[in-house]
Amino acid sequence: MTSFPRLFSPQIIGGLEIRNRIFSTGHQTLIQTGGLPDERLAAYHEARARGGIGLIITEAMCVHESAYFNEAMIFAYRDEAQPGLRRITQAVHRHGARVFGQLFHPGAEVLGSDPYGTRTITWAPSPLNHERYYGTTRELPDAMIADIIEGYALTAERMVEAGYDGVEIVASHGYLPAQFLSPMVNHRSDRWGGSRENRQRFLLEIARLLRARLPGGTVVSLRLSLDEKDHIGLKPEEALASLAALEAEGLVDYMNIAYGSSASSGGARHIAPPMMIEAGYMKEAGATVKRAMTTPILLAGRFNQPQLAEAALVSGAADMIGMTRAHIADPEMSNKAREGRNDDIRACIACNQACIGHVSLGTPISCIQHPESGRELAYGTRMPAPRPLRVIVAGGGPAGMKAAAVAAERGHRVILCEAAPRLGGQALLAQQLPGRAEFGGIVTNLAREMELAGVEVRLSTEATVALAEAEGADAAVVATGALPHVPAIEGAAEGHVVNAWQVINREVNCGGSVVVADWRGDWSGVGIAQMLALEGRRVRLMTSAHCAGVNLQPYVRDMIVGELMRLGVTITPYARLAGVDADTAYFEQTTTGEAILAEGTETVVLAQGHRSRDGLFHDLEAAGIAAHVIGDALSPRTCEEAVLEGLKAGVAL
Repeated sequence: MTSFPRLFSPQIIGGLEIRNRIFSTGHQTLIQTGGLPDERLAAYHEARARGGIGLIITEAMCVHESAYFNEAMIFAYRDEAQPGLRRITQAVHRHGARVFGQLFHPGAEVLGSDPYGTRTITWAPSPLNHERYYGTTRELPDAMIADIIEGYALTAERMVEAGYDGVEIVASHGYLPAQFLSPMVNHRSDRWGGSRENRQRFLLEIARLLRARLPGGTVVSLRLSLDEKDHIGLKPEEALASLAALEAEGLVDYMNIAYGSSASSGGARHIAPPMMIEAGYMKEAGATVKRAMTTPILLAGRFNQPQLAEAALVSGAADMIGMTRAHIADPEMSNKAREGRNDDIRACIACNQACIGHVSLGTPISCIQHPESGRELAYGTRMPAPRPLRVIVAGGGPAGMKAAAVAAERGHRVILCEAAPRLGGQALLAQQLPGRAEFGGIVTNLAREMELAGVEVRLSTEATVALAEAEGADAAVVATGALPHVPAIEGAAEGHVVNAWQVINREVNCGGSVVVADWRGDWSGVGIAQMLALEGRRVRLMTSAHCAGVNLQPYVRDMIVGELMRLGVTITPYARLAGVDADTAYFEQTTTGEAILAEGTETVVLAQGHRSRDGLFHDLEAAGIAAHVIGDALSPRTCEEAVLEGLKAGVAL
């Protein structure tokens, strides 16, 4: 019997039975070809359907030629999209899950340009200067509004023809329907604006047309932010009034409740809330809507474990729980929870690096813990090794752990040697920074993968050529990581210069006035600045990048930079470390070469990247032992590349 009886009970929506109460929200994957869904996207969704999820809501798809968000959108209104849409529904239905399609128009929320780099026209209910994407909108004319409403219906009909069980109107996160609803965005004086009834007209006309045009039994639904958390965005009073208007006419079969808006940095963090936001934090929002409505309520918001979802359901916060990133991290999460294999679940750590972070980079979605996500056709099936080998893995950080787990799963006899007394490598440092404790979950999850695969782990054991020879190793994987880079700094002997690792491990006293010299613009610089500021020190963050945290996913970066500003940290961009003395750190402005002085400095903390530790790789090669070098030992980068290269090494052996 499952430990989560409510979670794994069926849910009826609009007469359609869904096998359990877990769903995946619509999320852009960037897995497409020329704006059309392809076989890779079908494989991505099939992996989650096979994994036991009840409902998959596929990503927002454009309903009209003006509904252009970025180049990687899927244009579901086109005839040529039909084969790809049908491939998705067949793949999902093959495993007993249901699938709905999102109907999308961004309105003012236009991120990109056309394929030639030209900014497109941005349409909205009223003229608006967009704070986050820097577009100036053009007011939608009445005839075009009617054409867009028709586009919603035509696109929905195409989805149903392709086998979708239902459709979802995307009015969440500040997109076009919500722009009509908000009195601070919609300044029209015609029948589409002014009174609440007029502002609701666009959304209600869409829903009415869908009800009239779609076959009986097709689920029609809505996603809406209860609070857009934006200074001009939709507020709870208006959102609840709109939901009540829809319910009064019986226009939607469920209401999918969100927080946030794409229109501002403060609102956007709720689109994919990072680990600094409490897991399951949306429960009260769901309960608020549930108390006001009789329509079934769907809810998402950092539900990364089945026990959180079960508790939300039992408390009456919702009827179904969205666990989107949870299934990117572990497509089999639903099956594991249903079967009581809770310790085997690879819990999402909300790092945002390879899921929404890839979307920010314009590349297909994946997961730093499970790089098989988004790469199902290449790595979704683990093939047994043609000949079992004896393999030594040197290094117990994320790269080594992933390589060991995959190699052992394929049938090799694997010994992983870690020189330290604990597994984890640099992840053990990352988890000590403020708001980053969950990052340590990657160590727990990969260690469990190794245990299930049968890897022999030897802690406090340094891998050497002699050890490899003694074990009769046929091959080795070198994942020995890297060490902090300490550049030659003029005057370093006179000043107090320490590295980031020493600060995180509390090995040094930084004094009351600290300068963090940041080169890479990742977690090290901003995290250490925050940590030291929280201790009451005067902190100046000097970064050679154009902004602090430049290499972090925007929702993460914006949140932590806002916190640094609140703490009084002085941030100076375009600053290259040049030298130090007893009480001053000297920087050069990276574009002009002019001097920047940080006077009154007691300690300079170096966040200047790393240098590979790859000596063992060369020693093994010299001894004639086949070796793969991966992760930071190959080239210092991030945890994402380390785990991906671990996967590739494990598959290649």
